[in-house]
Amino acid sequence: MIQRLQSLWLFVAALLAFSTLRLSFFSGNTMVDNVKQFQRFTAMNSLVIMILTVGVAVASIIAIFLYKDRKLQLKITLPVFIISLLIVFLYFQKIDNFIPTDWSYDLGSLIAAAIPIFLMMAIYRIYKDEKLVKSADRLR
Repeated sequence: MIQRLQSLWLFVAALLAFSTLRLSFFSGNTMVDNVKQFQRFTAMNSLVIMILTVGVAVASIIAIFLYKDRKLQLKITLPVFIISLLIVFLYFQKIDNFIPTDWSYDLGSLIAAAIPIFLMMAIYRIYKDEKLVKSADRLR
C-alpha cells in the first residue's frame, strides 16, 4: 500500500490540503468601514473553500486505501484533481476583496498550487499500474 508511489503522492496531497487550512494563501489590506485592515486569507476564511479543501484531503486519504481497486482509485482521484483546481480558482476570486496594490501571495499559495500537481502525479502512477496489470493479464 504505502510502497506504491501513488500512495505517497496522495498522502502528500492530503497533508498539503490540510496545511492550507492554516497557512494563508495571500495577505493584504482590506477596507472595513473606511479603515484599512490587514488580513490573512486562509481556507478557513471561506466556508466553500474550507469544505472543498477538507473534501480533497479526506478523499485523498480514502483513495490511498483503495489500492486493491485501481479503477475505483482512479475514479476518485480524477474528480479530486478537478476540485483542487477549482479551489485554486476560488482563491483567486477572493483576491478581489483586497485593495489592488496592497496584497501579496504567501506560502499557502505555493502549497495550494502543489496539490493538483501531486494529484496528477498520483493519477499518472495509478494509470501506469493499471496498464501494467492489464499487460500481465494478457501474458497469462
